[in-house]
Amino acid sequence: MIDVYSWATPNGHKVHIMLEETGLEYRVHPVDIGAGDQFKSDFLAISPNNKIPAIVDSEGPVRADGKPFSLFESGAILIYLAAKTGQFMPDDLAARYDVLQWTMFQMGGLGPMLGQAHHFRIYAPEKIQYAVNRYTNEAKRLYNVMETQLGKTKYLAGDEYTIADIAAFPWTRSWQNQGIDLDSLPNVKRWHETIAERPAVRRGVEVLAAARKPITSDKEREILFGATQYAKH
Repeated sequence: MIDVYSWATPNGHKVHIMLEETGLEYRVHPVDIGAGDQFKSDFLAISPNNKIPAIVDSEGPVRADGKPFSLFESGAILIYLAAKTGQFMPDDLAARYDVLQWTMFQMGGLGPMLGQAHHFRIYAPEKIQYAVNRYTNEAKRLYNVMETQLGKTKYLAGDEYTIADIAAFPWTRSWQNQGIDLDSLPNVKRWHETIAERPAVRRGVEVLAAARKPITSDKEREILFGATQYAKH
């Protein structure tokens, strides 16, 4: 059994989708990041960076200290689940590294930059035009990287659906809020619509969706985006 500590965000959706795609048995423990659950000691014990998602696998590798196997960072979790199940990661070494490089493209670029674009365009209490322009332009650049790649291959890392697609797709679901015109990116649009129709993807993005609430207060905004009260100097 895999215990998933998560919330309905793009990073959470990655793992929810992967679990639905692989058919692994799991149970979800909501971590309300607007209420500050990510800073509770029991969650920090498995996710020291106070970010969702994290997993505990009762049937995972045995650690030297005897503690249950836990893992944080969504990309690491995707790679682990792919290895555990033998799914969505090719056996061929060259193809495997193609998948890993596009997964890292999401982890190091697509996710952080689209998140910043979304934040400064939608959530920032003060509209800082420099930040809006900077991150909107970077979002457009990254989408165009995908557009070029998807003009050559069906999926990001080739002609097979892999963890690279599972990692990237949730971040592109809010393309409007990132300042993107998906109609101007026909290859990305085709890829996006293909993945969105997968039954496991539909189920995955619904995990915890009913629990997520709009941000309505400065306190919630501070906890979610600032969290300066938790910072140690």
